Amino acid sequence: MTSPDAPHNRWSDLGRPPLNVTALRRGLLRPGALWTSLEVVESTGSTNSDLAGRAGALAEGAVLVAEEQTAGRGRLERTWTAPPRSGLFLSVYLEPSGVPMERWGWLPLLAGVAAATGLAKSAGVDMALKWPNDLLVTVAGAAGGPGEERKAGGILAERAGDGVVVGIGVNVTLRADELPTPAAGSLGLAGAVSTDRETLLRAVLRSLEHWYGQWRAADGDAAGCGLQAAYAAGCATLDRSVRAELPGGKALIGEAVAIDGDGRLVLSTADGLQQPVSAGDIVHLRGAEGGLT
Repeated sequence: MTSPDAPHNRWSDLGRPPLNVTALRRGLLRPGALWTSLEVVESTGSTNSDLAGRAGALAEGAVLVAEEQTAGRGRLERTWTAPPRSGLFLSVYLEPSGVPMERWGWLPLLAGVAAATGLAKSAGVDMALKWPNDLLVTVAGAAGGPGEERKAGGILAERAGDGVVVGIGVNVTLRADELPTPAAGSLGLAGAVSTDRETLLRAVLRSLEHWYGQWRAADGDAAGCGLQAAYAAGCATLDRSVRAELPGGKALIGEAVAIDGDGRLVLSTADGLQQPVSAGDIVHLRGAEGGLT
């Protein structure tokens, strides 16, 4: 019998089996495909940091997946942690040579569209995007109350070597008592029909390969390849009153009316101006000065 004080091992939670790296490689590493290598590690601090540190030696299409991240990073150096094997924690290395560098800013939004569409198909859960890099699900309220929009995942893109490392983190089977904050959610809590992580991972990577291929073939023209329209269609931030918390401590309140050609969020403010926001935290509001949604 295992002591309750025994160290955690990879089989101690049978509801969260480890990934089968052989099966994943067989399904994803094909001649002519984007994905050129796939590694699964038991635990690491950050898959983004690991790939970025090796960028000079990587071929495009390298994929690193961790069963557990102990120091996962989001935007603004926020941490991202979750129990082992409770989610998807992965990073990919991309080298969009031939695409003008000023269009590389679309990569995190592209990854958001890819992850949302891949997960919606494979998990059977409605997914939405919160600009610029959050993946949202709807979790049913207590006693059958109205559903609540919650963050179930996020995207982080960083320049590394001659390319970009794109990290994707998604809460899959996180239970209510495991949530890091009340605003967090998971696919399981949103009623996913499947929480098989291998199925979900394959769907996300295939969707990412599709959208990246379309975007690159269009020389990074997000409008021309349909990416701009797809992001707008899935963006829960549009047509809502929001507060943009900008770098330097400033804030801007307005209605989110568009995603422009550079991937910026366009706000229509009370003074009638349209202000593009390229970086910042977005808070969804109930009204122009209302509380949080």
